[in-house]
Formats: sequence, structure tokens, C-alpha cells
Amino acid sequence: MPKLPPLGAHVSVAGGMARSIERATALGCTAIQVFVKNANQWRGREVGDEEAGAFRAAHAASAVGPLVAHASYLINLCTTDPALLDRSREALADELARCARLGVGGLVLHPGAHLGAGEEPGLDCVAASLDAVLAEVPETPGAPVRVLLENTAGQGSCLGYRLEHLEGIRARVSAPHRVGVCIDTCHAFAAGYAIHDPVGYEDFLAEIEERLGLGALGCMHLNDSVRPFNSRRDRHAHIGEGEIGLRAFARFLHDPRLRDVPMVVETEPGDGMEGHRRDLETLRGLRKPRSRNGRRLSSPSGRSNG
Repeated sequence: MPKLPPLGAHVSVAGGMARSIERATALGCTAIQVFVKNANQWRGREVGDEEAGAFRAAHAASAVGPLVAHASYLINLCTTDPALLDRSREALADELARCARLGVGGLVLHPGAHLGAGEEPGLDCVAASLDAVLAEVPETPGAPVRVLLENTAGQGSCLGYRLEHLEGIRARVSAPHRVGVCIDTCHAFAAGYAIHDPVGYEDFLAEIEERLGLGALGCMHLNDSVRPFNSRRDRHAHIGEGEIGLRAFARFLHDPRLRDVPMVVETEPGDGMEGHRRDLETLRGLRKPRSRNGRRLSSPSGRSNG
């Protein structure tokens, strides 16, 4: 079978950061995503030198390769509330520092919601926020951490549902090399990118390359979608159990342009991580789609999903 990109899941850090590597190893992950603090709280417990060292040692001894983290859901870099904006910037700076301490190379971040201010002013504010934070958090020699702006489904006033939003933010920041992107398949599908269609898939990759450059792509989230195409609703489904279809995931996994991009599932882990285990087994079993022959792609269980 052809070599797949680094593949894994978002895994829990309950019991200490190093436990995430144990869980990832049990799933056969070659890439993982974690939280470096509680995603639903502004403050997090301190990660001391001993815990950071144990995490780094466990990672080095494992088969896990790329490490990414997901930033707190509370952060909004374009909020119209000055106090919340300051708090969001402080929280992002803290999480970047945590990533640097742990050796995590990318921090996935939702661009934010403009809350009625408008998209262009919102993009300006996100870029200004990133400039302020990145000026405060210097690059760590030998262990750079990139902010990875995640595309969104387009709910409410959230920015990022069009690739030009991510392009616009990166064009505005002073250090674009420190700002990459994370592409979520569920979000792209819900926002109206026809990744379920072979032509739509190629158009999507071509637009990423044109607007952002494939080098900016620091991570992918492989999630199926509960909601239909162009729904503007963000509801993840297990791989092959949603509306996107297995062919799309096979295209992403076997696209040579994406060979080095870490890909992680963010679906419900389930009891004993059984949900993640099932999704990863499904993804590993997908064969490279054959073009224009009309054959349907079958899952390992034999169920077709085009």
C-alpha cells in the first residue's frame, strides 16, 4: 500500500501531557493534535519543566511524528469588545509559549467572529491581533511554532469560510511565515467547496495553492459532515458516515501534493477511543481512487460510499 501522510487524531491529555503520546501509540498514530490547556477556560494549569520534559521524551521514543495543538475556543481575535480582545490576545500568546515549551509545531486557531463589524474590518483586526501577539512571543530557535488559521463552515459572523479570508489575513500580517493554515474537510464542504466531486476537489486544491501556497498548509482535519453540502453548519460525522463520501478522503490521503501534511480526525473518540480507532482504520483502508472509470470506492467493510 502507498505510504500515507502523517495520520492520527485529536487525543486527550488527561492525566498529563505524556499520556497523549500513550493514547496516540495505542491508536497507531503518526501525527496527533492536543490541547495545551483547557479549551473552554481562559486560564490553564501550568505545564512545568518535568511534565514538558516527559512529553518530549515520550514523543521522541514513539512513532508519532508531527504535533499540533488546537487553541482555546474562547479566543476571538476580531471581537468588538476591547476587554475580550485583550484577553484573547493574552490567551493566544500563552498558548504559543506552551507549544514552544512542549515542542508542538503548530497551533490551530479559528480566525474569529466579527460580530457585525463587517468582514474587511474583521480581517484587519485579526491581522493586527496576530501582529501584536507574534511581536510579544519571539520565535523559538530550533522549535518554531506557527499559528495555523483554520477554515470555518460559515456560521454566524465567523470569518474563514472562504479561502480568500485566510489569504487576506496572511497578506496583512507582518510575519506571514509564522502564520499558516489548517484545512478542515467538514468545514470546507459545509462552506460550499465541492470536495466530494473530483473536479471540485481539484479546484479546491488549485485555489489553496494559488491563494496560500501548499507550503502554508500545516495541518488537515479529516472530518465527515452530518449536514449537507453548502449548509454552513459545522457538525462532524465519523468517516464514511456523513455526506462527503469516502472518495474525497481517499483523494486527500493519496494526493502526492499533500504527502507531508499531517492529517488528524476530530470525530467523537467514543468509549476507549473506539470511534477514533474505527475512523483511522477506515482511512488507512482507502485505496487511491481510479479516475474516470465509474467504479465506486468501497470501505474496508465492503460498504460503498461515493
